[in-house]
Amino acid sequence: MEKFFTDAQVYLPILLQGALTTVGLAVAALVIATLFGLVLALMRYSGNPILSFLSRSFINIVRGIPVLVQLFYIYFVLPEFGIDLTAFQAGAIGLGIAYSCYMAENFRAGLEAVDKGQLEAAQSIGMGWGQMMRRVILPQAVRTVLPPYGNTMIMLLKDTSQASVITVAEMTFQGKILAASTFQNMTVYTLVAGLYLCLSVPLLLLAWWLEKRFGKK
Repeated sequence: MEKFFTDAQVYLPILLQGALTTVGLAVAALVIATLFGLVLALMRYSGNPILSFLSRSFINIVRGIPVLVQLFYIYFVLPEFGIDLTAFQAGAIGLGIAYSCYMAENFRAGLEAVDKGQLEAAQSIGMGWGQMMRRVILPQAVRTVLPPYGNTMIMLLKDTSQASVITVAEMTFQGKILAASTFQNMTVYTLVAGLYLCLSVPLLLLAWWLEKRFGKK
């Protein structure tokens, strides 16, 4: 046990650098997933059959492809088409696109949970579609969306570890390098697991609070 704490003092600074990259990657991917997911949800909710078809098709295709394959494609294949991305950019975009589909389903559920009478009332007083979404539908949909949104954030944070396969220097990648160079697998991966838990606990508490606050109507 004494050796564990001695080694931890050496390894922790390196892993904490990876943790900063993990947090940055998670935030970047979350922004992409939220914005793109909202667009996909609005396309399905628009009532336009073409937009709805395109949204459903995109969601089904992306959800049918493993995240790792998507990351490989973005990082290794897109350069053949002249699109060169850093590992971090590829990781953020890949995870953002993958999770936008889950976000889209969350947002769609929130939009459809709004009473249709609210929609009819907004139309009856002459509100346009955009104004109706901003002032009537979206504010009410937030109540339904927030609890699953918190859970999705936790899933996304943990899945940033998959970006290590395209050499993003996040926490898992740093752990692999440390373990390979020191052969202290137990110490290194215990620290990695502990750091992921430290990052996840605040989000777990946030998700629990959101479910308690907004889960019941």
